[in-house]
Amino acid sequence: MRYLMHFSYDGSCFFGYQAQRNKRTVEEEIEKVLTKLNHEKFIQIYASGRTDAKVHALHQTAHFDFEQWDVENLRYKLNQLLPKDIYVKKIEEVSRDFHARYHAKKKTYVYKINCGEYNPLKRNYVYQYNRPLDIEKMREASSYFVGEHDFTSFAKGNHKYESAVREIYTIKVDKIGDDVEITFCGNGFLQYMVRNMVGVLIEVGSLKREPKEVEEVLNRKDRRCAGLTAEPVGLYLKEVIYEE
Repeated sequence: MRYLMHFSYDGSCFFGYQAQRNKRTVEEEIEKVLTKLNHEKFIQIYASGRTDAKVHALHQTAHFDFEQWDVENLRYKLNQLLPKDIYVKKIEEVSRDFHARYHAKKKTYVYKINCGEYNPLKRNYVYQYNRPLDIEKMREASSYFVGEHDFTSFAKGNHKYESAVREIYTIKVDKIGDDVEITFCGNGFLQYMVRNMVGVLIEVGSLKREPKEVEEVLNRKDRRCAGLTAEPVGLYLKEVIYEE
């Protein structure tokens, strides 16, 4: 049977999602538990995408092949055995040709910035910028990202992609108390793409760039033009959507 698992995790103590030698990762923790439940026969999971070290997920998905189980019992067993910074929300049966990554239609990420006083209790969950930002200028700048573009300037430096073209459907910049939340919805994201876009929006909000410069940086297709990468701690994978 093939199953789709919906889960969340606190990325604070992980070296990212993808399994790495001698490092604690989300993928490895889940595979260890599934393998234990499968009488020590290795089970591999295939996620909708990877998140970097310190990045969180409100809603991540992954598929895996397993013997037939009652899905609620399997979810219960997983949550009993998994570490407390991972939680399985739902498991459902899917067709044998389903793929968590390739069948995803949309993804949503949210980035959280504290523009008020430093908060040590939120330092792993909200980027502590601790200075005011011009929200209207950030909204204006974000409009240049919307649509289908080549995002080479906002990808991981020196990384070679078959195609860096992605489509951003919407970007919302909201002020919630002292926090700014930037929500991105698109058909896919390159590594570091959201954090690099946030880095430029922070520069615009702090009046170091003009909103129009976003269009110029996109057109140059050169990572060196985009500036700093925002810290990972404020980033969350919010939603993975499979059906329109």
